Amino acid sequence: MGVGDIAGLIAAIAFAILVGFLIYPLIRLGKLFDQIAITVKESGDHAIPAIDEGVTTVKQVNKSLADVNRISDSASTTVNNITALTDLYGSFLGKPVIKAASTVYALKSTVQQFFSKKTARKQVVPTKPADAKTRAKAPTK
Repeated sequence: MGVGDIAGLIAAIAFAILVGFLIYPLIRLGKLFDQIAITVKESGDHAIPAIDEGVTTVKQVNKSLADVNRISDSASTTVNNITALTDLYGSFLGKPVIKAASTVYALKSTVQQFFSKKTARKQVVPTKPADAKTRAKAPTK
């Protein structure tokens, strides 16, 4: 065995020791990747039911919104019908009611004026006889 062989043997032993030291972190890294794979699989197993529940919830919300849309359409139709009915009653009954109200107001005004003139005539009577004489003596133009 020569010097080159001994140097080669020392290099081989050093390389084996180096591989021995490096194999431990590689084994640990492999275990870490296994744990990551298990965690990802479990997350996927738990995520799929959650996604399914989310899809079910969205379907139920869409169904409820469809019901709300039907209700709002019915309410809109009802409001339109009430508006048309109100317009019909207004045009059918509005003019006669206005005429009757104006007739009642005219009668009331006439009666009030009649009675106010009647009471005004009673109050015009002079209270002093001297006032009547002074009025007669006043010069006229």
